[in-house]
Amino acid sequence: MTITTAKRFTIAEYHRLAELGFFEENDRVELIKGEIVQMVSKGTPHSVCETRLFRELFKLVGERATLRGQQPLIIPNDSEPEPDLAIVQNRTDDYLSAHPSPEDVLLVIEIAGSSLKYDQEVKLPLYAEASISDYWIFNLGENCLESYSQPYKVQGKSGYRRKLIFLSNETVTLPCFPDLLLNLSKVFPKMDQA
Repeated sequence: MTITTAKRFTIAEYHRLAELGFFEENDRVELIKGEIVQMVSKGTPHSVCETRLFRELFKLVGERATLRGQQPLIIPNDSEPEPDLAIVQNRTDDYLSAHPSPEDVLLVIEIAGSSLKYDQEVKLPLYAEASISDYWIFNLGENCLESYSQPYKVQGKSGYRRKLIFLSNETVTLPCFPDLLLNLSKVFPKMDQA
């Protein structure tokens, strides 16, 4: 009996594959725990939520931090997720020298329709293991924001100690800027208008 093992890639190998043209320009992939993962296509509610969220965060955050949409984060040594949005610390080179790493990240945000289970069961422990302090999931199925904070690691398992649910008609404080409130009614798509 032959046992096969999947090849796991490092971030350097993943970048080399991209340089060699292994991926096409429109391929939507990310590196998670050494595996190259095909990202789920965005539906219309996802795209609308992402557009509205980016607009609201841009108005709130302004020049205080950098907003990155669908851009890589480096989680050494084998992950390079591309969250829907991330708020990262400002840097003079705008991350030209390297993508943000966990210590640069103020908030990671995923927008989840069909990807909810993946965002909760794969991305959540990945971000927690990297000690990213705050992780949000805009849950389009339940029309709520799942806010996770206080990452922990225990016996090889990572997660967040605290989970809060915010309804689509509420406001939430940006964890990185306690003086800024995000009105969720301006973010969630109005399904009855679609």
